[in-house]
Amino acid sequence: MRFLRRNRYVLIFSALLLICGTMVLRQMAANLSAHADLREAFILLQTKGYKAEAQRLFQRLLAELERLPNKALVEDFQRTRTLVDPAKQDQENLVWKYHWTVNNELEKRSESTLARALKLAHEP
Repeated sequence: MRFLRRNRYVLIFSALLLICGTMVLRQMAANLSAHADLREAFILLQTKGYKAEAQRLFQRLLAELERLPNKALVEDFQRTRTLVDPAKQDQENLVWKYHWTVNNELEKRSESTLARALKLAHEP
């Protein structure tokens, strides 16, 4: 009992830190799930011919593109690659546009990742 009285602030802080950390991790998982749902809704609307609705979702996807982690970008790239012909340019197809935007973002990020890896390799 004396231990609890003496260390109650440390214990309260530790419990609060644990709860907050758990909430942050759950929110991150929910955000990635919401992005996957948004991507799938975009693909469905585009393939079914709902151009205006697909355009709105396309704009939302582009707005969150820079904040996405690399894993989500790779998933988007792989998912859209199965739906478009990368060798054939199709400016009218929003899925094709999104595929190439994700591809460009991945290339841009890979350059910075490569620079960081080279820096780490040259450190003692």
